[in-house]
Amino acid sequence: MQYYFFFWLALMLCINPIVASEDRYKMESIAEGLDHPWGIAVVSENEMLVTEGVGRLRRIVNGELDPLPIAGIPSVFLVPTDLTQGGLCDVALHPQFNENRYLYLSFGEADSENPSLNAMTVIRGQLEGDKLTNVEQIFKAQPPRKTTAHYGARILFLRDGTMLVTSGDGFNYRDQAQTLDNHVGKIIRLNDDGTVPDDNPFLGVDDALPEIWSFGHRNPTGLTLSEDGKTIFEHEHGPKGGDELNIVTAGKNYGWPLITYGIDYSGALISPFTEGEGLEQPVKYWVPSIAPSALTLYNGDMFPNWKGNLFVTAMVPGDVRRLTMFEDRVVDEEILFEELGAIRNVTTAPDGSLLLVTNGPEGKIIRVSRD
Repeated sequence: MQYYFFFWLALMLCINPIVASEDRYKMESIAEGLDHPWGIAVVSENEMLVTEGVGRLRRIVNGELDPLPIAGIPSVFLVPTDLTQGGLCDVALHPQFNENRYLYLSFGEADSENPSLNAMTVIRGQLEGDKLTNVEQIFKAQPPRKTTAHYGARILFLRDGTMLVTSGDGFNYRDQAQTLDNHVGKIIRLNDDGTVPDDNPFLGVDDALPEIWSFGHRNPTGLTLSEDGKTIFEHEHGPKGGDELNIVTAGKNYGWPLITYGIDYSGALISPFTEGEGLEQPVKYWVPSIAPSALTLYNGDMFPNWKGNLFVTAMVPGDVRRLTMFEDRVVDEEILFEELGAIRNVTTAPDGSLLLVTNGPEGKIIRVSRD
């Protein structure tokens, strides 16, 4: 098997030699002045939606940013001193969006009974013109917490029509990532209306919440599918070092905080172990941390050499990592787009170009197309 792998790699390099990426693309800004943009959803070749952390959902049509936000968005929980956490996070379209107009939003929400607490919440609503209507809550992470960090909040629809939602460990609640009676450090699987699928791995298990899909996560902010839809790739922030790329499988334990390749921000040891029985290993990890923020698998035709590669956006120091995969292994990593600073999100447009979302109070949407 090892001989076959190296033979395959040598053959690929001969047939399709690596070309310096900077010689092959151009970048153009298609929207500017966004206040901490986070999520992006491509509606069509001419339209996309982008969230702003401050609580606005914006529409971009034919390369023009609509000056008026979409109406009907609920109030979000904000920390004025740190808009990189909480606020309005992801946006995802229902697989049959063109027929039912359903879209989904995740955000930090203040607890109605105790305003000093908050929770990551997911709603769905129908986009009718410039307004979100028939809004309903379909998920709220439990228990609510005092901290204002590590929400996770990524949404991904699977090929069977169910959806995954990531829920972070709240920074100060990491031990709860190992117990199944809460949503701390978990990936959740729901039907499109928020009900629990009847084949979830912990359905009927004593003291386990039935919506849990996997556990032992820290702050998972990246989710994407393989081209055939059978493999779920996920990445999450480690502490000081130990950011991870994982392949997520139902019912598995991904180890946090029992195992980690990082240490605490104080320099203290979190765990002396990097592996353990019954605990899944990452496909790749980064030391030092790159602060991964989003993840997509490129399946467009504009860049043939990128086909089937994973793209990971990094907040520190600020770049995109192109990961070449072979049999669910990372065999190469290329650093791209370092000149843009911290990058919050990445997705593929219908024409095969890449769309990048830069972070901060003057965020931009950048289109990367073939030069």
